[in-house]
Amino acid sequence: MIPLIYDQMYKIGPDDKFLLSIINNLQIHRLADLGCGTGRLTSYLDTKGYGITAIDPDDEALFVAKNRGLANVQWLVGDSRLLQANTYDAIIMTANVAQVFLTDESWTATLSDIHQALQPNGSLIFDCRNIYAKEWEKWMADETPDYTTHPYTGEKLTIISSYEGMENDVFTFYETVQYCDNGELITQSKHQIRFRTLKDIESSLSRAGFTIKSCYGDYQDKQANNDSVSFVFHCMK
Repeated sequence: MIPLIYDQMYKIGPDDKFLLSIINNLQIHRLADLGCGTGRLTSYLDTKGYGITAIDPDDEALFVAKNRGLANVQWLVGDSRLLQANTYDAIIMTANVAQVFLTDESWTATLSDIHQALQPNGSLIFDCRNIYAKEWEKWMADETPDYTTHPYTGEKLTIISSYEGMENDVFTFYETVQYCDNGELITQSKHQIRFRTLKDIESSLSRAGFTIKSCYGDYQDKQANNDSVSFVFHCMK
C-alpha cells in the first residue's frame, strides 16, 4: 500500500460493503480496526458512533487517516500488541490485511493478541485470498499501468506494478509511482503477502481459541470452499 495514492486507487466496493453488512448486524460499542491503513473503511465505521481504535504500523498511512478528522477514532502506530485486553466487541482486519503476516509465528501471535483483546463472545472479522485460486497469476499477466492524480498538486501520476513472483506461499511485488509527464520517480514500495489454504486458516483459528461462526466465499452470502477466490471469516471468542 502506498498511502499517497491508495484512496484514489481503491474505492469502497462490494467487498467492503459485504464486510460492513456483517459488522452492522452486531451489537458493538467498542471496535478495533487492525491494519486500518489510510482509514478508508474506518471513516464509514465512524458514522456508526462506535468507539474505535485504529492501528497500523505505517505512520505515513496514519498521517493521511488522521487528516480525515474522525470524531470517534483513536489512531495508533503499531500492531496487535497495542490492543487492550478484554476491551473490544469486535476486531476487524479488512483489505486482506490478514495476508501481511508472512510467518506462522507472526500470524499465531496476532490471533492470540486479538483473542485476549476481545470481550467474551466478541467477534473477529477478516478477509483473505485462497491460495488454490492462484489470483497472482492474473496480476502477473496484466502489465497495464494505472493512472491517477497527485492528491496535493493535481499532477497526473502513473502507477506501475511489477512482480517477483511466488515462493513458499509468499508473493512478492512492487509498486512504483511516477509523474506522467517526465517519468520522475516519486516512490517505490516492496510488498509481500502470504497465501494460506482454507484448512490452514481454520486450524490456526481453532488453536487460538476461536469458534468460526461463518466462513463466506467471495464476499457473498454463501459458504466458502476450496474453489472460492476469497474467504471472509466471522469468528467468535
